[in-house]
Amino acid sequence: QEQLVESGGGLAQAGGSLRLSCAASGYTFVMYGMGWFRQAPGSERRFVAAINWSGGSTYYSDSVKGRFTVSRDNSKNMVYLQMDSLKPEDTAVYYCARHNRAYGSGPFDYISAFDLWGQGTQVTVNS
Repeated sequence: QEQLVESGGGLAQAGGSLRLSCAASGYTFVMYGMGWFRQAPGSERRFVAAINWSGGSTYYSDSVKGRFTVSRDNSKNMVYLQMDSLKPEDTAVYYCARHNRAYGSGPFDYISAFDLWGQGTQVTVNS
């Protein structure tokens, strides 16, 4: 069974850090790019960051560029999102997702380009 499970969410103070993890199982992880999206209450789900299958290319939304870092460990079937300099507007449920093309080169910033999703993890940033 193909599955993504996020962890690492929680409460942080503005200016603080959190590290999200996403464990993949049930498929050949190394073949697929991975993405992170977030959804705040009353808002649509939005792209945050993505990394290609090899880890050699990363992509970020303008709102998190320079503060968040996406990485992956193909030996452990894990993808991570290091979030630094957190802001209250980063508060949302964060989802990891699998790109829908093996060895795909993108696009990585469209929800429709991803076909497997985790259940999400809540991140709350207090001012």
